[in-house]
Amino acid sequence: IAGARSSLLAFQQQRQLTHTPRQLAASESDSEDAPSSSDGSIDIESDPRLYRVRLSRAPGIEWGTDLSFSFVYVRDMDPSGDASMSRQVEKGDQLCEVKPVTEANDATPINLVGAPFDFVMEKFALLDKTVKEMDLVFFRGTKDELKAAASGKDTPEGESETVTVTVYENKGTPQEIIHRLTAPVGVNIRQLCVDNGINVYQSVTRWTNCKGKQLCGTCIVNVAGGGVNTNRKSMDEASTLRENPETYRLSCVTFAYGDCTVETFPPINAAQWTR
Repeated sequence: IAGARSSLLAFQQQRQLTHTPRQLAASESDSEDAPSSSDGSIDIESDPRLYRVRLSRAPGIEWGTDLSFSFVYVRDMDPSGDASMSRQVEKGDQLCEVKPVTEANDATPINLVGAPFDFVMEKFALLDKTVKEMDLVFFRGTKDELKAAASGKDTPEGESETVTVTVYENKGTPQEIIHRLTAPVGVNIRQLCVDNGINVYQSVTRWTNCKGKQLCGTCIVNVAGGGVNTNRKSMDEASTLRENPETYRLSCVTFAYGDCTVETFPPINAAQWTR
């Protein structure tokens, strides 16, 4: 996967800035002999673990991801489905690209390396109704192996073991305090704040809250930056935070897998009467 250093290094360093997946380059820009694709699709000859397969629009694949909700892979397959019957796709293969098959062969390939799960599912759902088949590019290996290959490394180094969570208290007031906290990957935002003496509750709920059991709905914070580095909202959380900005989260069920910025005491809608 030569030529992809800028893409996956950028993913590791700046993943919080965008939901758009990084591009996996077709070939090394400074290599005259490296094979390339005129339509911008991934060059499967650049790594022996890459392969392309044409499957039905309904391939019989159950897609999966980890708690980072990025890097979609084949979690399972219907034994009678197109993917399984092809005898090419295997469980655990990482999804890298989709290209709709059209009569004019003029479709643009969609790069999915490192893409959030919702982004991938949306791309499948938005395929034109006339599309019956699609060309998929897979990588046979783990997420870390894919990231290492795309970064031009022979072996995976693994992701950083820590994240930086920047917490603003009383933002925009004379009492504004900024905390920059280093914590293990996957840290719970509420617990991190509590452990560092940062209050995420207003009024009496500071003493009457549920202690992080997702029962009171009062530990509301605004994830002002790096929301892509947190876990996806559950239906319960989304319902509790209805009528408020999408960036609002219940800190007790929010986990950071990359750097992010959190604001305590954000303005809330009347639906959050418990505050």
